[in-house]
Formats: sequence, structure tokens, C-alpha cells
Amino acid sequence: MSSVAFETQRAALADVVAIPVTPFAEDGSVAQDTHRALLRRLLDGGITTLTPNGNTGEFYALTPEERRFVTELTIDEAGERAVVLVGVGHDVPTAVASARHARELGAQMVMVHQPVHPYVSQAGWVDYHRAIAEAVPELGVVPYIRNAQLTGARLAELADACPNVIGVKYAVPDAARFAAFARDAGLERFVWVAGLAEPYAPSYFSAGATGFTSGLVNVAPAVSLNMIEALRSGDYRAAMKVWEQIRRFEELRAANGSADNVTVVKEALASLGLCRREVRPPSRTLREEQRAEVAAIAAGWSI
Repeated sequence: MSSVAFETQRAALADVVAIPVTPFAEDGSVAQDTHRALLRRLLDGGITTLTPNGNTGEFYALTPEERRFVTELTIDEAGERAVVLVGVGHDVPTAVASARHARELGAQMVMVHQPVHPYVSQAGWVDYHRAIAEAVPELGVVPYIRNAQLTGARLAELADACPNVIGVKYAVPDAARFAAFARDAGLERFVWVAGLAEPYAPSYFSAGATGFTSGLVNVAPAVSLNMIEALRSGDYRAAMKVWEQIRRFEELRAANGSADNVTVVKEALASLGLCRREVRPPSRTLREEQRAEVAAIAAGWSI
């Protein structure tokens, strides 16, 4: 399939790529109605790219059945209103089965989570992604890169074998490394998504990114859209005004090795009465004294 055929998918990546939370009911199960309501809030807020089963959706804490359910809910709710990029991962057969399931439901793309295996060789990284991409040649494939050792040449090698590898979620916290990696892989060949969300978006856009992922968007879609509009127009001063607005929220999420990354987002949503605050282990709910600060930030955005 030619790259022209992936035009819609490429455009969807050059945007705010929302990573929805997975809300839980009182009994601990996925809260279906709440989940749909949160997705509708994103769609009504102007978000047109959704990633079910991302890390903000607690991918690694969901069962295989729950991951399928979240995929089904998201694709059904999105309808024609958004392009859906389904998170897949774990062992190769599991990732392939998830990608094929996404394809059957009508998803246009899959994001391949960074392999969590403790021993990842660069050639093995290519093999892993190639096995998944070749199983769903009709879908756009987006590797999620958190491995600072991986070279741009390896990504180019993967895309030579699999032309459906069209974008990259780059999440190594080093803008200079990103700039070099993107140029070694092919700056124009891929859509580069700043995978560390709004805090890194301005620096990564200056180096060639055209989209960014967001968990904050669950709380305040308008804030994320304000940032991408500023970045698209090259107005870095305006983008940094948004950066200053979100700084404390994102610092709370990033503290202690991102221990509360999802927790802070769910706490903000809970303070707005939109979902329960519960997260699954190994995440943990916030201490009482931190909740008020998160609520105050969220209240300020919702005005």
C-alpha cells in the first residue's frame, strides 16, 4: 500500500493525539458509561485522534479482555468523528491479535508500545515491530520509542520492510537526540509525534515534530488545542504561555519517575465530577494534601 493511501492517518498523527483514561467503576471493572461520556467530551471538545490502550489508559494494568473492550468502546463512540490509533503490545502473538482485532473493528492505526522485555537488541526491536506491521499491512503503524539506544537507521530499516510504518511516537526526554534520530531515520518520511506530551512539545516541534500526545487533554481539551495551534503557526511565545499554564500539573505527573502520571489526570477528572479517582496498582491514588492542588488547577482550566 502506498504512502498516499495513509494520508488520513498521517494527518491524524500531526495533531493532538489524545490518550484517554480508562475509568473504573466502584467494583473495579471498566466503567462503560463513564468511559463513553469521557470520550464524547474529548470529541465534543474538538479532539479528532484517540489512542485507546495507551499508558494514560493504564494499558499494562488491563486484562486482555478489558483491552479489547476499551478498543471496541472507543471505536464505537468515535464513529466517523475521530481516527483511532489502538495501543498494542506484550508478546508478538498478543500484539498481532490485538492489531487484527483493531483492524476488524475499523481502526485505522495501531501504536506499538515500547517492548518491556529487559533484553532488547536493536535488530530484535526491528524484528518485533516487523512481525506486527506485516500482520496488518492495511493499518498505519506507529512505534512508541522510549529506548535512547535505538538508532534512526534501525527505524528506516523497519520502514523499508514495512511501508505501513508511517509515524513515530518519540518519548526519549532529549530534544537534541530526537532531532538527530529523526534526521537519521528520515525527517520527511515519518510523522513525528512528541511522545512526552505538552511539556516537550515546543522543543520537539522546533526539531521537526508535528503532533504531540496528551493525557492532560482528558481534563482540558481546549488547553491542548491552544498549544498545537500556537505551534502550528510557529508562535513559540504563545506556546510557552500554555506551557507555563500547564507546568505545575505536568510536574506533579512527572515527579518520582512519573509515579502519579495517570493518578493526577484521574484526580483532576474526579475533582470535576467526571470519573472516579481510582487507579490500579502499581499506580496509587494521591494523598489528601495533593488532591486540593490538582483540583485547583483543573478548576482554573474549566472556566
